Amino acid sequence: MDKSRSAAAQRLKWSGHTDRGKVRPNNEDAFLGLQFDAREVHHLGKAGEASISRSDFAFAVSDGMGGAKAGEYASRIAVEKITTLLPRSYRQSAAGLEAGFADVLSELFLQIHRALVFVGDSYEETAGMQTTLSLCWFTPGWMYFGHVGDSRIYYLPARGGIRQLSEDDTHVGWLFRNGQLNEREARTHPRRNALQKALGSGNQFVDPQVGAVGCEPGDRFLLCTDGVIEGLYDRQLEEMLRADPAADAPDNPARQLVTVAVANSGRDNTTALVIEVS
Repeated sequence: MDKSRSAAAQRLKWSGHTDRGKVRPNNEDAFLGLQFDAREVHHLGKAGEASISRSDFAFAVSDGMGGAKAGEYASRIAVEKITTLLPRSYRQSAAGLEAGFADVLSELFLQIHRALVFVGDSYEETAGMQTTLSLCWFTPGWMYFGHVGDSRIYYLPARGGIRQLSEDDTHVGWLFRNGQLNEREARTHPRRNALQKALGSGNQFVDPQVGAVGCEPGDRFLLCTDGVIEGLYDRQLEEMLRADPAADAPDNPARQLVTVAVANSGRDNTTALVIEVS
């Protein structure tokens, strides 16, 4: 089978789960699964499987911040905007108005940022609202991603290993990427959650990280908020995502990750989305 036919025949299997954790009074995380083409948009359930041959798929997690319930509103606004803005870009491309994925995702993040700034400036209860956003857009043979903040996107190739695709927008993340901190030191650093970049109020410029990965059967992707990272090291994430599920285990890898992460830590809201290519 040639590469184009192999890509067209790909299927996605996904699962998502969120938990407010042991400490926070409300859940400021949000996640999204979306199937769309030039005509229709469908919200996906928390778990499912579908062919990628005739429509694209998008998955996203966001972690909101702000006083009262402002963070909760911010994360919800971010994922809701994807529902309208990304399919619109798909329709424009289908009509011959080709735009590179980097341009499409950069514009998407800019529009979400502007919407958050507008709402944050319009109501006292949403003043200062911000959110992280990590997004994966699947089309036959490819996964395009966009990212701002310290939620994460991981890539687990079929051949083995785990790689963090997203870069944490924190000074601690920069220190880790440049070899000045190891994983344990970065995870326990007192400034690990101090963001240098987010969507919403207080951030003048939006410069998302964007990239692309070629997809093959057996590849897995994980999107998660920092609650998962508080409770699980990268090695543990890989072991859990590659383990054969027990016969009596629920068919929801995201729920298993969240459950263990909350048990190990639970200091923050905890959200995971797992996508497998087959």
